[in-house]
Amino acid sequence: MAKVTLKGNDIHTSGSLPEVGSKAPDFTLTGTDLSSKSLSDFAGSKVVLNIFPSVDTGTCAQSVRTFNKEASNLENTKVLCISRDLPFAQGRFCGAEGLDNVVSLSDFKDGSFGKSYGLNFVDGPLETLHSRCVIVLDENGTVKHTEQVSETIDEPNYKAALEAL
Repeated sequence: MAKVTLKGNDIHTSGSLPEVGSKAPDFTLTGTDLSSKSLSDFAGSKVVLNIFPSVDTGTCAQSVRTFNKEASNLENTKVLCISRDLPFAQGRFCGAEGLDNVVSLSDFKDGSFGKSYGLNFVDGPLETLHSRCVIVLDENGTVKHTEQVSETIDEPNYKAALEAL
């Protein structure tokens, strides 16, 4: 269980992020077109998992914008932006912003991604949503970098994530 804060108030996650050097757990998430996507769909590419509570908050939206901009310069790399938002909301946001270098995926059906990655909130006002995290995987699905952002309203360390690629 990780302890993070939301505006200085303690909240907790269900577990710990996968260990660096371990294989990332597979998942099934929903794309903005309502198709099912799994980690194996991105095999052979480096993957950045940009995980956040909701695209409808300023910090979360900024992380999607920043990774979208950075992803346009990355070779053989996919950026997956994951939240529990409905796929319609994710699609609306990315369409309105013109963001086409990231893949938006939703864990709205059962929250199993958040549970298997140990990053869903178990208490506080954001209970059941995902905590803000970045996980970087190599082409074989091995975890190269993780960041559990300690203050939920703060942005992740983009530079560290990109350097891990």
